[in-house]
Formats: sequence, structure tokens, C-alpha cells
Amino acid sequence: MRGTRQGVSICGLGAVTGYGWGRKLLWDGLRSSESAVLPRPGYQEWLGHDVAYCGIVPEVERSDGLTRFGAAVSEAADEAIDNALDRGWRPGPVVGVVHAIVLGEVDLWKEFYLERDRKLKSHEYLHLMPSTVLSLLMQRHDFHGPAMNVTAMCASGNAAMLTAKMWLDAGVASDVIVVASDLSATPENIRHFRNLGVVYPDAPALDVCRPFQEGSKGFAGGEASVGMVVSGRHEGAYARVLGGAMSHDGYHPTHLNPDHREIRRCYQQALSNAKVFPSEIAYMNAHGPGTAQCDAAEADMLDTLLTDAEVFSVKPLVGHCQGAASLVEMAASCLAYENGIVPAPKQVAPGHPRLLDGPTLRRDGLTLKSSIGMGGHNSAVILANA
Repeated sequence: MRGTRQGVSICGLGAVTGYGWGRKLLWDGLRSSESAVLPRPGYQEWLGHDVAYCGIVPEVERSDGLTRFGAAVSEAADEAIDNALDRGWRPGPVVGVVHAIVLGEVDLWKEFYLERDRKLKSHEYLHLMPSTVLSLLMQRHDFHGPAMNVTAMCASGNAAMLTAKMWLDAGVASDVIVVASDLSATPENIRHFRNLGVVYPDAPALDVCRPFQEGSKGFAGGEASVGMVVSGRHEGAYARVLGGAMSHDGYHPTHLNPDHREIRRCYQQALSNAKVFPSEIAYMNAHGPGTAQCDAAEADMLDTLLTDAEVFSVKPLVGHCQGAASLVEMAASCLAYENGIVPAPKQVAPGHPRLLDGPTLRRDGLTLKSSIGMGGHNSAVILANA
């Protein structure tokens, strides 16, 4: 390494995904190479056929009055905190929260306008506010550090992690709970993403979403809420965040700049910020949605910058989880460091020569988590073994 920077540590992990409620179900699902993207009914009005393939967070019975979104945020954060405590972490005096979201409380807003004639009880209406779920989290755990929501489209989880690291480096907080949540794979949202030409809900994920392989069309919709405890203390850590960077194309609301200049600059700044050389990157945990634009951009970085890195994307397994995408994918890398296996999906067509083919024993080296958000949001986070 170029320097001796220790970075910050990911000390706890919680997850709610299409595989179910809990990080063990996420790991078991990833490890199995079986996709959480399954046929779901209820899409007739919007897609013209009743069944669509999506990775939906399942409903659960709860007695606390939280919506599906609020419950997923709370469960992911609480599981991460409990997990960190079990692994030896103890919260410092100033614990903050960064929540990565894009569309937020989709189900209740839909109910508010279309089913309840804009009439909710006061306590129900409060759940529409993005501050409420964070306020309840802070109260529940007696945390009093800064709390905020961040958004950078599909790169929001990376943006939240880098914000947390900045807080820790600057002494703004002693520890930070990072959560990324998106439960927006509703029929009307799936329809519009289909109309944009990026979601393909009419077939199993591995038939349509083949990152870095021939025959890939795009991605399947997914949902998730993922929580992580991030700290300057390293007890029981899954992985360390050495650094990272963000940039913006400033080019188009949906298209990447074909010169890839800002994506490249983002990767280069991430490596510099983390004080590592490109040759130290063993894995690119790719954004990898299987679209032609993103595959071309990330393959360009593999071929010209990260020339020693192998690549994988878990989007065929969990679906594209939008605002939670980069954090659920970062969780896959944390669990890979923990268990010694990179949970790559099986290759189904000819592809990039360094594309991993199914679950693979992890070799030594660093991971670059790449996330590219709609509208030009570029981000990269460098992870290291704990």
C-alpha cells in the first residue's frame, strides 16, 4: 500500500432483502446462486400481464404499527447494531445515522393518494416524513449524533458510506449507523422503468440480466434495506473502508457519457484517497446491472485501469435494489471477507475473461465497490480485509 491508513471498519451488518428478513438469509441465498427474483402476481393493470419477476421484500406481521418500509429500515439497522454488539463493538459517545434513500415511503404515499382520499391519521401521516423512521431509530438506541438522509440514485449506498467515513475522519461522530433502503418495486414503478428500456420483468433474472456477458438485456427489479455499523474501532469487523470517491458526468438524465472520463476520474480518485495502487484491487464488485451502457463503462475500467481485478455483480441474484443497491452489494463483499467465498452468480453465456463463474474462493486483495447512479452519479469505495 502507498500509506498506512487504517480506514474505518464495518463492525455490524443487517439485511432485509428479497431472500427474507435477516443477513443469514441474504448470505444463504447468495451462496446458493438461486435468485431472489421470483414471479409475482398483481401486475396486470400496469404491464398487461399478471405476473412479473421481481425481488420483493416479503410482508411480515408486526405489532408496532410500522409500514413495510419503516419496518425494513428498523430491522436492518437494529440487526446491524445487535450484530456489532455481539462481535465486540461498543458505541462511542456520539453515534450518528446516515440513511440512503431515493423514493422512500412508496407504499404509504400510494395509499395516501389513491386509497385513502388523502386522509390519514396524524400518526400515520408522520410516517410519510423521512425524518420519522430516523427519529424512532435514534430514540430506540439513545443515539444523539447527526442524522440525515442522502440520495445519489443507485449510488446512494456508496454515498452514505463515504459520508459516514467523512464524519468519522472529521470527528463529527464516534460511530455511524449507515442504512440504505428502497422498497419501490411497485407495478407502476416497474412499468416506467420498463418503458425506459432498462427493466425486463417478463422472464427470470438470469435470462435477462447477464452482467458482462453476451445476451444481457438489463436488470430485474429488487428491494432491500441494509444496515451497517461503521466505526473507527476495529473490534469484530467484517471489512475496512479505506477510502473512495464520487463524481458526476453532468451529461444526461439517463445516459452515461460515452467517453467515461468522469467514471475513470472517480475510480482514480478513490484509489488515491485510499492510498492504494490499481494492482492491489483483486475484485471489482460491479454496479453490473447488465445494461449495455454500464457494462461497457465498467469493462473499460477493468481493461484499462483495474487490469488485475476479477469482476462480479450480484444483481442477477438480489435484483436491482435502486437506492439500496450499492449497500446490499457491499454487504455481499463483507460476507465474502467473513466467509472466504465471493458469492458470484453462475455465468450463463460467454463474457468478460475475468468474470467470476459462480461462488469462488476469495483470494487476497482489495475490493473496489463500483456504483453508477441514474443521471450521472459515479462512486467507488475501496474495501480491505478486517
